[in-house]
Amino acid sequence: MAPSVDGRIVTASWKLPSTLYAEYERTARTFDADAWMIGRVSMAPYAGKASIPKRKVAPVPRKDFIARRDAGSYAIALDPSGKLRWRSNDIDGEHVITVLTEKVSDAYLAFLQSKGISYLFGGRSDVNLKRALEKLHQVFGIKKLLLEGGGKINGSFLAADLVDELSLLIAPVADGSIDTPTLFDAGAVPVARRLKLKSVQKRSGDLVWLRYTRAR
Repeated sequence: MAPSVDGRIVTASWKLPSTLYAEYERTARTFDADAWMIGRVSMAPYAGKASIPKRKVAPVPRKDFIARRDAGSYAIALDPSGKLRWRSNDIDGEHVITVLTEKVSDAYLAFLQSKGISYLFGGRSDVNLKRALEKLHQVFGIKKLLLEGGGKINGSFLAADLVDELSLLIAPVADGSIDTPTLFDAGAVPVARRLKLKSVQKRSGDLVWLRYTRAR
């Protein structure tokens, strides 16, 4: 993640040079991850706005659909209600996987299949994140996953104690906004987790790269 010094993650008003984004990609590549995951809202600009046919379709079994399992890397969306309107089954060559719940409509599942988009079910009405990660490993061989925001999905993973390492590229900005997404938005129930500092680096553009591991 690339938050401000006060933990905000909405970058639109920061007016930062492209240095931040270049450093973000450079530091992310050092993890040599098999896949990256973001939530529905963050994924929407990547997915696009394809039309979903409104015609009635035959019932679709609530079984995982695997369109491809041999991709070099994967782009994963957490979309419990099935709202993303995918134009394509890949993002810059990375095969798309979407994690759903069984409450999605038959029409939406038929739409995903027609696009060649893989999907996994994470639960009946809510996603069990641990089970979803187990499936991603078992089916696609994903061992290392970059979780790249926003605050709600980060908070959900934190609450489920599924964060092994935290990589922060601190932007040289004090945001000060009220009621905007932060690095972790886990809700009203406290989920504080102890971390252990792994490294600190100064990067170009007045950026600081902090790495923490989960203190067990």
